[in-house]
Amino acid sequence: MIASPCCRNCCLNMQDVCMGCGRTYQEIIAWHSADDSGKAAILAAAALRLQQQTSLGISRQSNLNNSN
Repeated sequence: MIASPCCRNCCLNMQDVCMGCGRTYQEIIAWHSADDSGKAAILAAAALRLQQQTSLGISRQSNLNNSN
């Protein structure tokens, strides 16, 4: 069983991506019904998104402080 990547830092950005775990809104919803291979795919995509944010200099904290 693959554990949820949720870090209880839920805040969706303008692209509906959680700034805490990197999952999209749709991936968050799909998590509970996904099998292990589906969850692994979600984790891989989320990790890539978080890595891209880091390489762009976008921190989780700065996104939490931005209000639109």
